[in-house]
Amino acid sequence: MYLATVGIGTPAQNLKLDFDTGSADLWVWSNKLPSTLLSENKTHAIFDSSKSSTFKTLEGESWQISYGDGSSASGSVGTDDVNIGGVVVKNQAVELAEKMSTTFAQGEGDGLLGLAFSNINTVQPKSVKTPVENMILQDDIPKSAELFTAKLDTWRDTDDESFYTFGFIDQDLVKTAGEEVYYTPVDNSQGFWLFNSTSATVNGKTINRSGNTAIADTGTTLALVDDDTCEAIYSAIDGAYYDQEVQGWIYPTDTAQDKLPTVSFAVGEKQFVVQKEDLAFSEAKTGYVYGGIQSRGDMTMDILGDTFLKSIYAIFDVGNLRFGAVQREELRQSLKSE
Repeated sequence: MYLATVGIGTPAQNLKLDFDTGSADLWVWSNKLPSTLLSENKTHAIFDSSKSSTFKTLEGESWQISYGDGSSASGSVGTDDVNIGGVVVKNQAVELAEKMSTTFAQGEGDGLLGLAFSNINTVQPKSVKTPVENMILQDDIPKSAELFTAKLDTWRDTDDESFYTFGFIDQDLVKTAGEEVYYTPVDNSQGFWLFNSTSATVNGKTINRSGNTAIADTGTTLALVDDDTCEAIYSAIDGAYYDQEVQGWIYPTDTAQDKLPTVSFAVGEKQFVVQKEDLAFSEAKTGYVYGGIQSRGDMTMDILGDTFLKSIYAIFDVGNLRFGAVQREELRQSLKSE
């Protein structure tokens, strides 16, 4: 999970939020949660609307969200000033959690900040704008750069910092990569950062996936793709198999990195390679690791989460409705040497 500090209210109350391009609700831990839950989770920052001079309650409005992993949260709604990396969004809808799943209670974050499109925002009776949409409406970011970007690093990159930018692209990062940003159109009719992804490769062999689409989702840890593609990937790893007990593909922990396949997924018409070190997600059972790429089950689209996104510098261009990607330079170099 990648957490960023966001200031809400006047004076600002700082909370660590999970920036999620797969949802469109900005919700936070609040003092409206059950007292037993709050007393058991003292490590979380709690937003107290009564301590903010700029908070306004939106009477009669509520929200309730469910995520792909089965977790959920719900509560009431207000507006307040929200400071994201120095960009202050005025009168941003802030959803105050009054109920939540134990998943969130056990997690590290103090809430989520949705970066998908507002047609999937869950506020009732009428959906509200996301922070990025309000940045655009309030001219907080330039007309020429109505976008945000994400650079997500693996935990192994101790020297490198993960970051998001709003209203500009880190040109130094693009320059270091040594190639131009590749863009593909986005279909946001379902509220997601959805684009065509009609092929994949395993060790240079192309898998044709006619009509396939994918969403770029920073809020999902793994990459979730169709069963045939999973089969092709893990059949290229000695000792890999689908384990019914852990409900996923696993492979031997001692597999050398040079024995792992080179896997890529198409963004539009261009292939982007997944870092080999991210093909392993976590320990599954003694002697085996759980793969970072797994089956999407009965979903009709791929979910390209952090396993994939860590390999690229991602540009989410709201103004031009397109998704941009640059293969990370250090990965490109390692591929050339193979």
